[in-house]
Amino acid sequence: MSDPDDSLLRLARGLVERADAGEQLEVTIGESRRTTVRVHGGEVESFTSATSHGAGIRVIRDGREGFAHAGSLDPEVLDDTLAEARDNAAFATPDEHVGLVEPDGVVAIEVDHWRDESLAMAEPDKIARAVDLERRVRAGDPRVRSVRTAIWSDGASRVALASTAGLALATRGTSCSLSVSAIAGEGDDTATGAGVDAARAPGDLDDDAVVADAVHRATELLGGRPVASQRLTLVVEPRLAAMLLGIVAGTLTGDAVLKGRSPFADRRGDAIASPVLRLVDDPTDLRSLGADSHDGEGLATRRNVLVDDGVLRGFLYDGTTGRRAGTASTASAVRGSRSLPSPGVQVLVVEPGARSADELLADVELGFAVRSFNGLHSGVNPVSGDFSVGAEGRMIRGGALAEPVREVTVAGSLQRMLLDLREVGADIEWLPSGAGMASLVIDDVSLGGR
Repeated sequence: MSDPDDSLLRLARGLVERADAGEQLEVTIGESRRTTVRVHGGEVESFTSATSHGAGIRVIRDGREGFAHAGSLDPEVLDDTLAEARDNAAFATPDEHVGLVEPDGVVAIEVDHWRDESLAMAEPDKIARAVDLERRVRAGDPRVRSVRTAIWSDGASRVALASTAGLALATRGTSCSLSVSAIAGEGDDTATGAGVDAARAPGDLDDDAVVADAVHRATELLGGRPVASQRLTLVVEPRLAAMLLGIVAGTLTGDAVLKGRSPFADRRGDAIASPVLRLVDDPTDLRSLGADSHDGEGLATRRNVLVDDGVLRGFLYDGTTGRRAGTASTASAVRGSRSLPSPGVQVLVVEPGARSADELLADVELGFAVRSFNGLHSGVNPVSGDFSVGAEGRMIRGGALAEPVREVTVAGSLQRMLLDLREVGADIEWLPSGAGMASLVIDDVSLGGR
């Protein structure tokens, strides 16, 4: 929701009013508070509580763009920051596509991310929550030997943006999270597993689910061994589907396309995936923790369809990349107060299918239910789409989970994987990252083992 305390917005507007004739000026100001409690062995390992500020000023004059940022809202510091941004613009190379975005008439949704109860929680209660989380995980299964760390974290942030293009907005939000990493063992074998949940208020966190997830993931793959290399069906749970499809979506930004770093450039209108895939970037979906009323340049967010029934429908643009591509911004600018805007994914959502995860699994005669990828982001070539990453999980035999598997690789290409997507599950999950994802079933994947 808009911030009823508009002091940051007044400060941003005051700086914008100092724009010289013929000068475009944009100011972003942020303020955040964060507390983090780390517990180990029943004791507080660390407790940090900090407040930070940031201001970013963008100046554009005669097609030259300059930017500077500061970690203070002191008036003298902001004066120096404005002067530095102007100096940087004077030395920049002219670019006809650089400029601020203009209001485009899209009405912003109302997003209420502020919860007073999140700020009212006492420090002893935060510590007690993390201590209890660790205790419950250790007691969750006799094979759990220790807990690497149990973490409580919460924060509150306020952001304001104003520009000479007439944009002015202020938003605010609170958040909190619980996470824990468990270490399990059986004989000489050990394995780790983590659980995490995030919400806007402490009462919305599901402690039971975090405990159960960490214990299950730490113990499920004990005794795992490599299997013979083979081609089989891959079943990907929602949190890993978010990683895979997030990499795909990352190649669908205007920046990646214009720089020749997308295997899907010039493929708009082509069938790049199985018809079962519908993928959107939708920060207006209020089910997501990442929902937002405006993008990083101040335009009202909107639902952008990336892939519809397997057909590539479009790319994500901010103002500058949109002009370079000869189109308009899709309100997809992402940024902090200390960085320039660039196009990016905000809330990636996959259209869920009709069948449950159990029903999907029952139809797989020979497959691999992957539980984790190792080095996924570094193992994918974003230009060619080729990937080869380490993985662990469970074999699927005759429609049921079978032996645990570790030290194998999954290899292929993003393009082939999308075309071989057989089904999307109905089990959509709204992840702490904000993504809305469901299980994926992908045929004919290469599994490299012994």
